[in-house]
Amino acid sequence: MEHTHAEEPPMSDYTIGNWLADRAAIDGSHIAIDDRGVLTSYRALDSRARALASRLAEAGYGAGGRIATVSGNSTDHVVAFFACAILGIAFIPLSWRLTARELGELIRRSQADLLLVEDEYAGLGEQALAVLREAGDSAPPCAEPGLAGVEQFAPPAANPRERRDAEAGDPLLVVFTSGSEAAPKGVVLTHRSCFWTNLALSRAMPMSSADVVLSILPQHHVAAWNVQPLLAWWVGATVVLERSFQPGRVLQLIRERKVTTMMGVPTQYQMLFAQPGIESADLGSLSRVLVGGSTIPEQLAVEAARLGLPLAQGYGLTEAGPNVLHLQAAELAEFPGAVGRPYPSVETAIVDTESGLPLTGAATGELWVRGPSLFAGYLDDVATTERAMSDGWLRTGDIVERDAGGIHRVVDRVKNIYVSGGENVAPAEVEAALCAHPLVEAAAVVGVPDPVWGERGFAFVVATTPLSRDELLAHARSRLAPFKLPAHVEFVDELPRSTIEKVARGELANRARTALAAHDQTGTA
Repeated sequence: MEHTHAEEPPMSDYTIGNWLADRAAIDGSHIAIDDRGVLTSYRALDSRARALASRLAEAGYGAGGRIATVSGNSTDHVVAFFACAILGIAFIPLSWRLTARELGELIRRSQADLLLVEDEYAGLGEQALAVLREAGDSAPPCAEPGLAGVEQFAPPAANPRERRDAEAGDPLLVVFTSGSEAAPKGVVLTHRSCFWTNLALSRAMPMSSADVVLSILPQHHVAAWNVQPLLAWWVGATVVLERSFQPGRVLQLIRERKVTTMMGVPTQYQMLFAQPGIESADLGSLSRVLVGGSTIPEQLAVEAARLGLPLAQGYGLTEAGPNVLHLQAAELAEFPGAVGRPYPSVETAIVDTESGLPLTGAATGELWVRGPSLFAGYLDDVATTERAMSDGWLRTGDIVERDAGGIHRVVDRVKNIYVSGGENVAPAEVEAALCAHPLVEAAAVVGVPDPVWGERGFAFVVATTPLSRDELLAHARSRLAPFKLPAHVEFVDELPRSTIEKVARGELANRARTALAAHDQTGTA
């Protein structure tokens, strides 16, 4: 199989739990985290992480175990991550954006030995655990992260584990992501895969202890760890943690903290560039502005160039660690709409979707990925893991065009998933929630372009008796997070189907785009 492959250094068994101690020994007084003005040095961060690791071990938590969290971006959350890394425990950050029903299901599927819930989300956590108990499932012991919580007292483990040193093959980070199936899947990333991901990132987009990283993505996303923050803590840089994205606040932080690099999704940058006073904002400290989640829109690239901001493109998926392809800021104008070339140690191949055979030279087909940064599999789901892989290659589900020079462009998706504001949305999950309404016979959801969010859902619904859009969405709100709710709803007599009785999603996507175009021209629904 012809593929793009960078030369790799020897494999390392180095584990991520050592990183803080290494940095503390080199320059312990250097600031590791700026959390809303509260500064934590590398020495203090390492001390807290090791103290928590000892407390967890004494309570019976250890290698092979799992700790789930519901928390915003915070120093306390980072301490918990590194404590788990030291012990060889899988760290499973869950989204606080979910409903209690959705969160309860992920807690159940995580099979966590301990659940850490930040005080701000205590109510959501209690409701999620109640959902578990009502269904007859056992709920894990629960504690609050931080000095006043689990760092002071860890509830005893129900099934104590023997303590041993973490190993490179131990699960480090488990991130739930929506795929083409309705249920989110837990992507397992080991110490080894995260090591390689960050090594590759350091080669393509170097960072030093002089850098200041602004981290605005929520820490239930893989990018909030493996795209800049973990690399920053490896090389001794400072990470400015922000709990929510507020454009005005971001501009203030860039100016006051002298931020040198950050990563966000196109929606966030569009909001940032629309801020009053952006023309006179002090952005001179920024040396690299990374964009992920989707391809940089043409207008966004134009605005960034006008403001003198060095936008760099990244492409990836959680299962790949996530980094797969990148395009440097200096190349953006030369290759508009491209997502670039592979990171070091990442192999890519373009495969014909009909024959399953690899394509050589300039070609368009499904992108496959291979390398040491790939996930170890889906959590407790061997069958789904096997479907995603082929002889060591990960099938991305994206149709990608590769030119003669090895530059890649994403042109379509094999999967039905769409991305709204940087969040993956699985149509099957949304459809199941809509069909839970007693008057809904069938539903199909497709992603349509949205000028603000990148994509939003367009739902086609077959109702047995007249039903209003507002009534339907009100019913779905208890089952779906806000970003999953469809922005558009059209009631139809039946759903178009193919000859094998599958919903004809291509036809629905065309109908949705036509309906939106007509709305834009007339201003009426």
